[in-house]
Amino acid sequence: MDTVPVENVVSAVLRTIEAGDWAEFAKPVHPYVHWTEDGVTTRGRTRVMALLSRHHATTPATSFELRDGQIYRWTS
Repeated sequence: MDTVPVENVVSAVLRTIEAGDWAEFAKPVHPYVHWTEDGVTTRGRTRVMALLSRHHATTPATSFELRDGQIYRWTS
């Protein structure tokens, strides 16, 4: 089994947000993700994509958790 360095997963997520490439964003992000920005948590990949598509930017994670190789919790 190939493993991807954690830094690459986070970098990939940030690149897909900047590009607005939601098909690619969905690959490394868990369907039940808990995405927290500025103390507000949004749950679920489609809700997070809708949130991020409105501003196309996020700050890098201050903490995150992987589950099954995908981002499950993101806090920035």
